[in-house]
Amino acid sequence: MQKEVGKLKIGVLALQGAFFEHVEILEKLGVQTSEVRTVEDLAGLDGLIIPGGESTTMNLLIGEIKKVMKKLPIFGTCAGAIILAQNFMDIEVERNAYGSQLDSFEDDFQFNGHNIHGIFIRAPKILKVGDGVEVLAKNSKDEIVLVREDRYLASTFHPELTEDTKIHEYFLDMIIQNS
Repeated sequence: MQKEVGKLKIGVLALQGAFFEHVEILEKLGVQTSEVRTVEDLAGLDGLIIPGGESTTMNLLIGEIKKVMKKLPIFGTCAGAIILAQNFMDIEVERNAYGSQLDSFEDDFQFNGHNIHGIFIRAPKILKVGDGVEVLAKNSKDEIVLVREDRYLASTFHPELTEDTKIHEYFLDMIIQNS
């Protein structure tokens, strides 16, 4: 039996980065949320979002909870995509591929028939995807910006920094369809 969106409980890794913005979007969609800082915080979750931030620091901080995380659907944005690439997904990424903070940019692209406005801040670039990885969106330069593999979703941009909820809705639908 599938869960309803309002019955889902999604955790957001709250160690650094724009975690609060993800919480706001999820709450706007009627989802129960929980800020995750410890292994105990993962109990009872239907999914997890790993926000942007500094991936090296975040990898060190999440070391203990990685084993438990493997059981959950996970959506990683920016640094979260790097963590997914290093630990869970068959994708190869390049950190800070576009340059420094000053080289951050915005771009519009298509996803599931919708126009998406992407904000790329010290963004990684997805260089290669494995056989089981589905490319969901490419930017205007034909670079991969959104991928899915099984219960993992990774974006190189920050959907939480816009008013658009389409990417978060897709993640929730992933969870519901696999429940």
